Amino acid sequence: MSERPDFEFRTSSTCKYNNNDPRCVEVATNVPGKVAVRHSATGLTVEFTAVEWTDFLTGAKLGEFDLSA
Repeated sequence: MSERPDFEFRTSSTCKYNNNDPRCVEVATNVPGKVAVRHSATGLTVEFTAVEWTDFLTGAKLGEFDLSA
């Protein structure tokens, strides 16, 4: 059985966390080849490969996930 890596999460400086509306996400990139994203209130975590994360960020910057009206 493999050990789960110790992720070091950080929250965006633009996140305005408040106890009445805890909607921040946290990202960890300290484990080589992996990226973890965690919901700050629930602690639920999703892991990606570094390639998956890079592809996601590229798509987001290109507007691939923009909602149309």
